[in-house]
Amino acid sequence: VDGCAPSTSVRSDGREVVIVDAVARDFRKSHPDMQARIKFETGIVEEELGADGKPVYAHPGSSTRTTSGKAAFDQWYNDVPGVNTRIPIQLELVADARDPSVYTYCTSKFFPLDGAGFGNEGRRHNYHFTVEMHLSFVYTGVGFQDFSFRGDDDVWVFINNRLVIDLGGIHGPKSAKIDLPTVAAETGMVVGGTYPMAIFFAERHTTQ
Repeated sequence: VDGCAPSTSVRSDGREVVIVDAVARDFRKSHPDMQARIKFETGIVEEELGADGKPVYAHPGSSTRTTSGKAAFDQWYNDVPGVNTRIPIQLELVADARDPSVYTYCTSKFFPLDGAGFGNEGRRHNYHFTVEMHLSFVYTGVGFQDFSFRGDDDVWVFINNRLVIDLGGIHGPKSAKIDLPTVAAETGMVVGGTYPMAIFFAERHTTQ
């Protein structure tokens, strides 16, 4: 999350693995934004990333269908003693066996905080947490280069500090893909340039 370059390794089957550092924050189920109303909801955050590198809540002074207001939302991706617990984690992106230029992290059981932080609170898994990642990439401008995301619940992706994927709210798995040439044209990216990508995720409801 501090902008360090990912490390790499090689699996026993010869496929390369890119190891990405991330920060998870565990919450209690009693937090007002956890176990909230189930609803897909775009527009929770502003189109531009904040100066602190965090999403900016787009509804100051009010709530939304699945969030309770700015004060509670600002706790999602900031360390707040007594409210959340910061836990570093790592994600392994594995090269595809058929196309080693494609790297994927995919699991239907993403529970990295089981038994950690505030614990599972009587459930089989720890369902109430957020994840934050800050990466960078070189825009090649040639061939096939894009990013795809699928998740539940909230997923927000910023490239060059602009929101390019908005899968907010509490919902089942939803997917989105970034078309980099379009993003480049809209945000002023140039071929050969290195640009930031920030990914924010929240798991806010039990069962999936």
